[in-house]
Amino acid sequence: MPVKIRLQRHGKKGKPFYWVVAADVRAKRDGKYLEKLGTYNPNTNPATINLDIDGSVKWLQNGAQPTDTARAILSYSGVMMKHHLAGGVRKGAMTEEQAEEKFKAWLEEKEQKIQDKKDGLSKAESEARAKALEAEKEVSAKRAAAALPEEEVAEEAAEETAEVATEEATAETEAPAEEEAPAAEEEADKKEE
Repeated sequence: MPVKIRLQRHGKKGKPFYWVVAADVRAKRDGKYLEKLGTYNPNTNPATINLDIDGSVKWLQNGAQPTDTARAILSYSGVMMKHHLAGGVRKGAMTEEQAEEKFKAWLEEKEQKIQDKKDGLSKAESEARAKALEAEKEVSAKRAAAALPEEEVAEEAAEETAEVATEEATAETEAPAEEEAPAAEEEADKKEE
């Protein structure tokens, strides 16, 4: 019976989550499978892949054919590399220890690349937050500056009305004095006559 290593979809609508399985070619996509090899979560950045490397290599050695997407996932996680090194050991090109050393070196390099990507993403995210904060501060400062002249205009208008009111009050107090002065002058003129 032909066997494929393929993805089996789980999760909910819009949030896929996949199982990597070894299944008979004739089985339904989400149907019966022979062995669950791991999981693949594309919703995270970078995507999260958990695989049983030795089990996947065993299925590849027994003739299981991965689908295109499954092949990419197996390659990313190192299963294809380990399968290749196991072929070299079988042919006598290298020893088991040399193959293990090469695989461990490859895994460390891959983990470093993944960690660098995570660090770059977190750094980019923090820079984006800092820029957003600066932009928000600028907008807030502009709003405060725009609101300040309105307050100043209102204060100036209040000061002007207060000044006008005081001028009118002083004019009213001065006006009777001026009226009294001509009256006093008229009385002084009458006395002189």
